[in-house]
Amino acid sequence: MNRFFTLAVSAVIFPAALSATSPVSVTPDTHDNGKSYVISEASKQRAAELVSKMTLEEKLSYIGGIDGFYIREIPRLGIPRIRMADGPQGVRNDTKSTMYPCGAAAAATWNRDLAYAYGKSLGNDARARGVHIMLGPGVNIYRFPKCGRSFEYYGEDPYLTSETAVAYIEGMQSAGVMSTIKHFCGNNQEYNRNNGSSDIDERTLNEIYLPSFRKAVQVAHTGAVMSSYNLVNGLHTTENKALIKDLLRDEWGFEGIYMSDWTATYSTICAANNGLDLEMSWGQFMNPKTLGQAIETGTVTEKTIDEKCQHILQTLIEFGFFDREQKDTSIPEDNPESDLTALNVAREAIVLLENEDNFLPFSKKVKKVMVTGPNSDNVPTGGGSGFVEPFHTISVTEGVGEFYKSSDDAAKADAVIYCAGFNHKLEGEGFDRPFELPEAQIAEIDSLAAINPNLVVVVNAGGGVDFNPVLAKAKAVLMAWYPGQAGGKAIAEILAGKVNPSGRLPITIERRLEDNPVFYNYYCNTERLWNSPERVTYFEGVFVGYRGYDRSGVEPLFPFGFGLSYTEFQFSDIAAEKLSDGRVKVTASVKNTGKRAGAEVVQLYVNDEKANVPRPEKELKGYEKVYLEPGESRTVEFILDSEAFAYYDMDRHGFVVEPGIFNILIGASSRDIRLTTAVTL
Repeated sequence: MNRFFTLAVSAVIFPAALSATSPVSVTPDTHDNGKSYVISEASKQRAAELVSKMTLEEKLSYIGGIDGFYIREIPRLGIPRIRMADGPQGVRNDTKSTMYPCGAAAAATWNRDLAYAYGKSLGNDARARGVHIMLGPGVNIYRFPKCGRSFEYYGEDPYLTSETAVAYIEGMQSAGVMSTIKHFCGNNQEYNRNNGSSDIDERTLNEIYLPSFRKAVQVAHTGAVMSSYNLVNGLHTTENKALIKDLLRDEWGFEGIYMSDWTATYSTICAANNGLDLEMSWGQFMNPKTLGQAIETGTVTEKTIDEKCQHILQTLIEFGFFDREQKDTSIPEDNPESDLTALNVAREAIVLLENEDNFLPFSKKVKKVMVTGPNSDNVPTGGGSGFVEPFHTISVTEGVGEFYKSSDDAAKADAVIYCAGFNHKLEGEGFDRPFELPEAQIAEIDSLAAINPNLVVVVNAGGGVDFNPVLAKAKAVLMAWYPGQAGGKAIAEILAGKVNPSGRLPITIERRLEDNPVFYNYYCNTERLWNSPERVTYFEGVFVGYRGYDRSGVEPLFPFGFGLSYTEFQFSDIAAEKLSDGRVKVTASVKNTGKRAGAEVVQLYVNDEKANVPRPEKELKGYEKVYLEPGESRTVEFILDSEAFAYYDMDRHGFVVEPGIFNILIGASSRDIRLTTAVTL
């Protein structure tokens, strides 16, 4: 439906007169919740006593889920029923809830405080409904734009993903709700996800695909880890000893719950013996009948079952689920604070990709606008476990209506806003999606541009799309992701200039799909043996995303970290200093040299000048989002430990730092480096 709006003078303040052009941000609680959720000896002892009192039948039943999203209760022992819920961006399963922006949008804020607020608000939404365990966040690396579930994840870079996930988990668990980091690991495609093997070498796993899981365990102390559907190096992740026991348990020290994704368990004995604690959504393979037989024959021991019950119970006890009512009736289900968090994330997530002749924000000359396109009158979202049913939404049409009143004048508009992109039917769990926008949308964009050159296109998607046809016709382009229930308001505020866009891409967007470093390695690319799974070998190794573009020299359409603003920023005065404890302190100044308040993301990359193995040209190792008034400057400080300079040595099976010269690069994107200095280690 096409909607025409005429300037409503009483409803809008023109950008030129705005003192509120700076982004609207939140000031959340500090990241100290007073509870780290490291499992205490007291919790372990209490759990062990319960396990000793459980019958074998009770233990074998306990490690399989019940009723879809529950861990069963054992009333005679005072063990409560535990409720789980999807998902990463809102509480699902028999409830309406706040619909937050998608994971890609959260990463696009490059704002740890906002990620913390997101997790805490979502935790409060869970407490309002009596949910103990939330099944998120999802942290699988964005490898290729066709993956249908990328909208849930935090982009292509392991450092940005890790930092976002840690803040989100700390926020959620501060509300007394357990987080579940997923999907462990290598779930980088939805096509044939149950039967495909992600074949990833040891170095690539440790440098790219595992850091976010490791930091979730060791830094944020997530209570639970969920398996992936796919195999990794030929073994399903519900029965992969190298991943579960050797790495997650022994090396990382994880003492929480390792659960399967729903119906992602494929055997009884291998799953039981190789580390799976809890089979969800029910005990199809791990149940009293099958495991009872295995115990009778000696292929599984009762001690192994005891360990699983111990892991589950000690984690539930540590989170306080045995000692309090999880449902907090003081928190409203339709929570205004959660709604504000969703709005603030959307405000800082939207990325301005193109702004020809500074057409945005709309000037006083823009008095009539037309809003149209398939996503203009709804708030789109991705499908699957990331889908949320909200109490209320604000579409772009409704958001623009706050600044412009409806008009019947079928007269020529001063600007046209076309809302394009995907939705839950085109992008979601269990299937891959197209790279190209639907042909009908491109045809409509062409027709509108022929009538009115003042065209703004807003794109909803969870990752890169073919922007070339859009850029050829539009004066301005916004990447809005799936912006949550208040997304239309945030978009309208950016168009009108009430909010200065500050989102930055957590992904690289290619000119052509063939330019992506993973193009030839995304689908089955290794010969299959008879009756074996499809094999996808990650031949690109660590050179995924911007790392691969730097290596090939191919110029992306939009680089990692990119995003335009309504003001300008200048970088200066970089300095690096080695500290007495071996760390490196880096400082740089950033100044707002424009006429509007706004935010810049200062990005720090590290380059190893000479290495014994092929290393990326640069790797993100620090970032800070800085809010500045016009003319204001600020010094940003980064502290880099050994992890910032290390690579994974497959001979030593660990990270090493080679002595030598390391270049420190400061910039506004991976392709917009403004300052450089060097340190010798």
